[in-house]
Amino acid sequence: MLDKTSQHPLRLQGDDVPMVRFENVSKRYGALTVLEGLDLDIAEGEMVSIIGPSGSGKTTVLRVLMTLESIDDGVIYVNGAPLTHMEKNGVLVPSNQQYLRDMRQNIGMCFQHFNLFPHMTALENCMEGLIYSLGMSRGDARERAEDLLALVGVADKRDQYPSRLSGGQQQRVAIARALAMRPKVMLFDEVTSALDPEVIGEVTNVIRKLVEELNLTMLMVTHQMGFARDISDRICFFYAGKIEEQGSPEEVFEHPQRERTQQFLSAVKEAR
Repeated sequence: MLDKTSQHPLRLQGDDVPMVRFENVSKRYGALTVLEGLDLDIAEGEMVSIIGPSGSGKTTVLRVLMTLESIDDGVIYVNGAPLTHMEKNGVLVPSNQQYLRDMRQNIGMCFQHFNLFPHMTALENCMEGLIYSLGMSRGDARERAEDLLALVGVADKRDQYPSRLSGGQQQRVAIARALAMRPKVMLFDEVTSALDPEVIGEVTNVIRKLVEELNLTMLMVTHQMGFARDISDRICFFYAGKIEEQGSPEEVFEHPQRERTQQFLSAVKEAR
């Protein structure tokens, strides 16, 4: 929790404000520290992939950014404004639920297990948040949802329920649903790991298309090294709750400097 002596600014200022900033962020579960003093800036429109061994804190980065988990130290900013904290009487204090709800609209997240509403069609899944969170009319919500289902290549499945869709189709609907809220930041948590090998290409091609066509800031946790290399502007290798090494895909994959990075990439190659 912050106090009046905190050095964290109430709002980030300047011409080069990052879309996302983790400033000295720590997360603990009892005696276990899963993120330790994380400092990470992600620029607007940048695609960053997080790689690393299990238990290194990768998914926790996404969960605290999506406000699914609270943090113990530091501040997270989105588009210059504090996310995990809010201003009160000239100082930052932990965010209340209303502030979090408002700020969360800037962030969309796709999970590895889709999390679609099983009793709703693909179209209804995409419309639900627009109507009940943004207050859009059903007509406007339908139009936006149909456009996004077309963007991800499943317009012909709009009236199908999730149980009638393949894993790749369900994941594309989940991506469309997240995009429907028009977030500034998109988070992808192992979005291909629950898919059969033959449909992984469907989802990776959709994400490539989004990178090319939309000026979204994206943060992705993945075990698909080839995909991360092809699509990312930057790779962050996590180990024990910290960024062990980061750089361009070529720097990290071709010329890793840290021994732990080298060991991880070597183990990944051997497992193929």
